[in-house]
Amino acid sequence: MYGERVTSVDRPATEPDPHAHSEPHVHAGPHAPDGPWQGPYPVAYQPVETDRFTRMVLRLHARAPRWAVPLAALGCVVLGLAYAMISNPTQSDPDARPTCLLKLTTGLDCPGCGGTRALWYVLHGDLPAAARHHFLFVFALPFLTWLFVAWAGNRAFGWKLPEPRFSPKAIGLFLAAWGVFSVARNLPWAPFTSLYV
Repeated sequence: MYGERVTSVDRPATEPDPHAHSEPHVHAGPHAPDGPWQGPYPVAYQPVETDRFTRMVLRLHARAPRWAVPLAALGCVVLGLAYAMISNPTQSDPDARPTCLLKLTTGLDCPGCGGTRALWYVLHGDLPAAARHHFLFVFALPFLTWLFVAWAGNRAFGWKLPEPRFSPKAIGLFLAAWGVFSVARNLPWAPFTSLYV
């Protein structure tokens, strides 16, 4: 026993076979190649230092109260509603140029044409007229309103309001219906001409 290498169980250690091939080092990192790693370890790049503006925005976001983002989003919504109320898009001059670029260049209604007028009629309680100008917007408005209230309430006050979950299939069907509506409202035959705004 004296003079021999022993293992943890007091048995003589086996001598390594000089003719055995040692296994190459296997790279076990997150980007490990398909085979054994043969070269040096990859260089670890230092993260790019953020600029001053980004750091300022991150500091403001970290210090802002939880209700700041919902309040800013609500302010944007209120500005949009105020614009629809003040501008009164239903009383535009018949000879005025369209504000929609697609309609200005092609004369065709875009998928969103009539949305501002529909919103104006919704704010005045005239749902039939609103649906006449953009009934898909009127259909989606309650869902959009509830999504915003649930998100803002959870973010600002911690309310656990049930949020509607839409499957990809439902979203795809809605977008397909929107596409069909966008094409149908530009067809020059009755009854599709009643959808033109």
